[in-house]
Amino acid sequence: MKINPQWLALLTAIAWGVGGFFEKKGLRLGQLSPQVGITIRTAVALVVLGVASFSQWKTIPQAEPRALWMLVIGGGVVAGSLGMLCYYTAIHGAELSKVMPIAFTSPLFGVLAGLLAGTESLTPKTVIGMLLTIGGVVVLTMA
Repeated sequence: MKINPQWLALLTAIAWGVGGFFEKKGLRLGQLSPQVGITIRTAVALVVLGVASFSQWKTIPQAEPRALWMLVIGGGVVAGSLGMLCYYTAIHGAELSKVMPIAFTSPLFGVLAGLLAGTESLTPKTVIGMLLTIGGVVVLTMA
């Protein structure tokens, strides 16, 4: 069964939003540091994703070393470690409703990186989407 990518994106948003709510509650209830929260989240995700993608691991030796370094540095260090550490520290110190809209502007920064790298093209649709994203964040995070 193939699921429409937009539905999967919506399920992603729901999972991240609801999951973030429970994570913050768990941090506060247990009086835990953000680092403990990100470690638990990452450990559980590694196990689940490792099992779910086990058949795909055989493709790793086929990849260029440069591709693997991009995954390690970009995905592991920058997005996975730095991004999640900042996110957990932010939700530990502020209302989730103020932090999540800002944190989930990540597609905006992905598009900006693509524009700077020359792999994305600037279209009216892209500009309108970026402006709507920024406008939405401003509305959601205003005091």
